Amino acid sequence: MGYYLAGFRVVGIDIHPQPRYPFKFHQADAMTYPLDGFDVIHASPPCQRYSSMQHIHKNKHKHPDLIDKTRKRLINNSKPFIIENVVGAPLRPDLLLCGTMFNLRIAKHRIFESNVSIFDLLPPCNHIDLYDPYHGGEMARGEREKLSKVIGIDWFMTRPEVREAIPPAYTEFIGKQLIKAMKNSA
Repeated sequence: MGYYLAGFRVVGIDIHPQPRYPFKFHQADAMTYPLDGFDVIHASPPCQRYSSMQHIHKNKHKHPDLIDKTRKRLINNSKPFIIENVVGAPLRPDLLLCGTMFNLRIAKHRIFESNVSIFDLLPPCNHIDLYDPYHGGEMARGEREKLSKVIGIDWFMTRPEVREAIPPAYTEFIGKQLIKAMKNSA
């Protein structure tokens, strides 16, 4: 949603069905899907392998490690790209975003790697009076709606979808920076 708000036409690609995806969607393997026709590529390889919760539960190796493969594919493509994942993932941390930088009441730190210098300064994190939907490592029942609202999602998503969602404010910010960088390089 954030890239759309920034002015991009958005197309989603995922190996799994995404029935609530709000834009054009192709169910396909993103690692083999043709990249021609896209101006910018945003990739969010599975994050579960690097999530702190997986380390606590010792499930780390049950999830794929696609970051290096994704990075190589995007570098070889030579188009502007963004790779997003959780803190702890093996990304070059060009940018760390936190919900508090966008006046959201949740930390939800995410790191972004890019081949484009696009990152304006943002205010630092401010972790005072945050909303925490997790109790004992799991999202409590009834918290889906609250978390959706806190991260800026006003359409229906399931608990697992909300838990993995990138707040639209993050991608709107990145999208606006990408547009500015692309105009400056033209």
